[in-house]
Amino acid sequence: MVIASDPDADRIAIVCRNDKGEWVIINGNQTNIMYHYYIINNMKRLGKLRPDMYVVKTIVTSELIRKIADNLGVTLTDEYTGFKWIANRIRMWEGKRKYIGGGEESFGFLPYDAVRDKCSPSAICLICEIAAYAKDNGMTLYDYLLKIYEDYGFQRETTINVVRPGKSGAEEIAQMMVDYRANAPKEIAGEKVIKIKDFKLLKQQELKDGKWVESPIEMPLNATSNVLQYFTEGGLKVSVRPSGTEPKIKFYFEIPVKSGKPFTGADYERCTAEAEARVPAIKASLGL
Repeated sequence: MVIASDPDADRIAIVCRNDKGEWVIINGNQTNIMYHYYIINNMKRLGKLRPDMYVVKTIVTSELIRKIADNLGVTLTDEYTGFKWIANRIRMWEGKRKYIGGGEESFGFLPYDAVRDKCSPSAICLICEIAAYAKDNGMTLYDYLLKIYEDYGFQRETTINVVRPGKSGAEEIAQMMVDYRANAPKEIAGEKVIKIKDFKLLKQQELKDGKWVESPIEMPLNATSNVLQYFTEGGLKVSVRPSGTEPKIKFYFEIPVKSGKPFTGADYERCTAEAEARVPAIKASLGL
């Protein structure tokens, strides 16, 4: 296993060997999935899991984490992109509930609440603990990830960046968001859209019995963010968000693929290929 961080020691990157002995990159979503899965299961195994404990992810981070938290009876909150929002949640619930972990897909995680930003030193220690636990149980870190997919199903997370530099680019990106709001896709890659979330308007629309039902989205401080999300009947999730720091608009795809048990390295490669093969159709549905 190879672990790296950045100069300000907040992000973490992991590379490990697969079942063929080849080096593979563990992406930010997979890292967060392993962290949440281990922390919650370990608390449960040790008899320390309490009803007041909770975990956190950002709205563009893998929904697989929600499946894990729901299955193990732990509260999960969705926050806006940026660790300041995870820190805000810790502050809001300080003294009321116990934070046990949270992170985002961009290689950031915080396994404790002593600091209020993503923290690679503690995250590095935790991934080493996970690897040691896996070894004690006859697994590699890669095997441990496969076990999570075996338990909760496989999905592939992919991010597409569309760069539009300059003043005209900024205007084009703004218009893209206007157009997506005015003309939301009815289908994505052949799957019917059944839920739409608009974090700028703090409204959610859900298709129920053939009719769209609108409800409010509750976010801390009633803060808004220029983010749209589409969910399909097949489990596909697409998030659209203009970057706050660069001249680009970002599309986050979460693509589930049917998988069975056991889930092997060959299954991982097959499912990954099937998910990636769907990306062009998803992009076409969004006019990309």
